[in-house]
Amino acid sequence: MDVNIYIYSNEIITFKNVIQMKINRVGVVCLIFCGMFISGFGFSQSGNTGFNSEEDRTLRFMFYNVENLFDTIENPDANDEEFLPGGTRNWSSYRYYQKKNRIYKTIMAAGGWRPPELIGLCEIENETALEDILWNTPFSKFEYKYIHKNSPDHRGIDVALLYDPTKFFPVSEQFIRLKLPDEYSSTREILYAKGHTVQSDTLHVFVNHWPSKYGGAVKSQPKRNIAAKTLKAVTDSILKIEKEAKLIITGDFNDGVAAESIKDFLAVNSVEDSVIDQNLYSLSEHWLNETQGTYKYQGKWSVIDQFIVSGSLLKNSNELKTSKEDADIFAPSFLLEKDEKYIGKKPYRTYIGFRYNDGFSDHLPIILDLY
Repeated sequence: MDVNIYIYSNEIITFKNVIQMKINRVGVVCLIFCGMFISGFGFSQSGNTGFNSEEDRTLRFMFYNVENLFDTIENPDANDEEFLPGGTRNWSSYRYYQKKNRIYKTIMAAGGWRPPELIGLCEIENETALEDILWNTPFSKFEYKYIHKNSPDHRGIDVALLYDPTKFFPVSEQFIRLKLPDEYSSTREILYAKGHTVQSDTLHVFVNHWPSKYGGAVKSQPKRNIAAKTLKAVTDSILKIEKEAKLIITGDFNDGVAAESIKDFLAVNSVEDSVIDQNLYSLSEHWLNETQGTYKYQGKWSVIDQFIVSGSLLKNSNELKTSKEDADIFAPSFLLEKDEKYIGKKPYRTYIGFRYNDGFSDHLPIILDLY
């Protein structure tokens, strides 16, 4: 019988669980160093020889769909009931504790010996969940800042941008609302941040989480096309004023690299084409094959988490630049598990349906180096 009890978040946790938390914390620290060792040698899915070393890179940009990071406190303005203690997923403070520490560990492993300087996240419930990663894990020693706003999404999941304030200096931010045809339909806004780097380059950063395929891929396609058209209008306005503007677009687009929303409505080109400053180019289209991707559904990989940049970032110049070789899927072994139903591996996710799987996320992170 557990006699001693402690309060954690809004729940009571027994002494036995507290001890287990401490044991897991030790495991997380050990795995962080293993992960950093792996990431330093470019352990990735798409087979690149490795990312730039810390000394070479100016910025490393990571994007990660963290799969439902909900706290355990009820939000009356969102449908978060399934992620409450006693809800259909049996969410708890202990599981929340595990989840945020797994996210921290992944961020550290993806960065090498320091975190990526820019970190885009989606499926964050709120500011509390975001601050728990930043301030209630060992990540707090890095003193990162963030850009976030509660979204109109009916489930309450948001996008956010974390940044190293010594390497990226935001000068403006905006959350771009999507006007969907169904007046009762709501989704995440597009996060737009404009800022300066340590090299005095100006970066325009967009973090996306487009409408899902819930209800069917064909039926929901117009919603993602609207997201693409909305984003395209903003990027066109920037590039019209500043023809050599440096744009980085990332996120979970819920559409593959060849989808009409990406190719036709956002007008994304192949990096194999002639590079023009005002055009947008995919750095992710070469990732996809039968054994890799960022998301796996019914045994098939897809690349729905992507990096897209303006042509000015692909120039071979002394200014801030990147290339398709500097973008990759981050897939160390601890983010994967055996695919028992289909062949190969799959992301080690937190839930499989409503069954708790004690993993990281159903998506793999992606990384882009700029130098």
